[in-house]
Parts: sequence; C-alpha cells; structure tokens
Amino acid sequence: TAVGGIATPETVHGMTTWPLSIVLIAIAMVVTTVAASLYLIKVHGWAAQTAMFAAVPGALSQVVVMAVDRDADMRGIVVVQTVRAIATTIGVPIALIAFGLAGPARFPVSGPGILDAPWQAGLLIGSAVLAAVALYRVGFSGGFFFGPMVVSAVLHGSGFVELRPPGWFASMAMIGLGAVNGSRFANTPFRTLLHYLAASLGSLAVAVAVLFGFVAIAALTTSVRMSDLIVSYAPGAVDAMMILAIALHADPVFVGACHLARIIVVSAALPFGAHMTERFGHKPHHHDLPEPLDTARDALED
Repeated sequence: TAVGGIATPETVHGMTTWPLSIVLIAIAMVVTTVAASLYLIKVHGWAAQTAMFAAVPGALSQVVVMAVDRDADMRGIVVVQTVRAIATTIGVPIALIAFGLAGPARFPVSGPGILDAPWQAGLLIGSAVLAAVALYRVGFSGGFFFGPMVVSAVLHGSGFVELRPPGWFASMAMIGLGAVNGSRFANTPFRTLLHYLAASLGSLAVAVAVLFGFVAIAALTTSVRMSDLIVSYAPGAVDAMMILAIALHADPVFVGACHLARIIVVSAALPFGAHMTERFGHKPHHHDLPEPLDTARDALED
C-alpha cells in the first residue's frame, strides 16, 4: 500500500503531461534490465532468472516477493539490488551538488493520517487485504505484494483516498523483508560475498551507462531540467528517490510521475520476465557452493 501511495491525481496527470519522458523511462527500464542481465550472465555466469531479478532497477521489494518462490539465488539478488540502491542514494546528490544542479529543499503537503481519516484507512486496508488474498488464491506470483500495491495506486490515483500510511507501517514491512533476506547469508563464504560485490559493481556500471544515455536523449528532446531527469531515471528505491527529489529541489510531480511509470512497467514486466527466463533452464550457482566443494568441482573440470 505504501508503494502504491506514490500515485496521486497530480502524478497520474503528470504522466499525461510528459508523455515522451514517460515513454523514454519505460523503455529505459527494459533496456537497462536486459543490459545488466546480459552482463551478469556473460561475465559472472549467473542463471538467466537470477540475473533478471538482480538487474531490475530499484525494485528490491517487488523482486524479492516474486523471486522467493522460484529457484533463484536470493543472496545474489539481494546484494546486487542493495548495493545499487545504496550507491544511487549516495551518488545522485553528490553528483548534482558537484555540478551545481541541486537547489534548496522544499517539502510537499502530506495527506491525512490514519486517525484523521479512519474510513479511508478502513477502505484502503480492507481492499488491500482482499486483493492480496484474491491474487494468492488464483496463484499469481507475488500476489501479496502486487494486490495491495495496485489497489492503493488506484485509490490514491483517483483521488478517492488521500491517506498516507504512517512511516512505521512501511518500515515494519521492510524490517521483515530485511530479516528474511539477511538470514539467507548464513554460512556464506567470504569469497562468495566478494563475487557478489564484483557482480554488483559491474552491473551498476552497466545500468548507469545505459540510463545516462537515456537521460541525454531526454535532455535533448524535452524541456525538463537535468536535475529532474537524473533523479527520475536514477535506479534507486522509489521512496529514497522521492526524498531526494524534495531535498534537491527537483520537481516532485515530475519525479513522482516517472517513478510511478517505472513501478507500472516493472510490475507488468516482472511476471512475464520470470516466465521467459525459466525457458532458459536452471544453471547451477557454483559461486554459492562452500569453498571445499568449489575446489572439488574445479579439480573435476580440469
């Protein structure tokens, strides 16, 4: 529900106000995912499905919910997604400030709280639960995440609900995801972590190069400010990018519209991408094996 809450009447209207930018960012997400996936497959030997999940820009929670039920390397996915999110959150403001593109902060008006609009809270939570259960019943992968997100986006985007879930609400969900994902690193050799770090930095470089090309195209074909484009195309977490938009004086409506478009593209493409990558078959994640087994495997291959 918190992710879907990015949809407001203003951001939905913004998607129609800047059609070229929205189309470009949709294409950019697909091209970036494909390019980073190919890098992980060709250079680091990752399985196609694991590489695809790891390469999707700024979609850790969505990816984890869908990948957890599949034969994917969750540790690699979490490391690559986390490193990219952290690097983006740190690197974007540094780059904008260094080039003089950032301005003074401005803060948007927030919506009412749960106690201020109890009927909106009841409608939002009740609809989200029903959507989650319905998608789970029909076997939709990641239904517990996508159902509430779509319902929240529709209710907020139509202006029917203006409620903003409290910060602790989303924080508790992220704490739960973090605890589950962190447990997957139990007994992980240090060499494996180094492999993941190398894959993370390499795929990040590929993603940044591709996205920079799309930012350049958008800058040449639209009248949008460079700072707005950079924050909008940055492959970081949506909530972090919206905070940066405020802190760096970017246009929050434009940035919100672009990230809403990104959420829609990712949500629509993830199930399709997961299905398509399954056709490539499963490739063993040799870098996940304990070090003694790695040595034995290398000896047999020689």
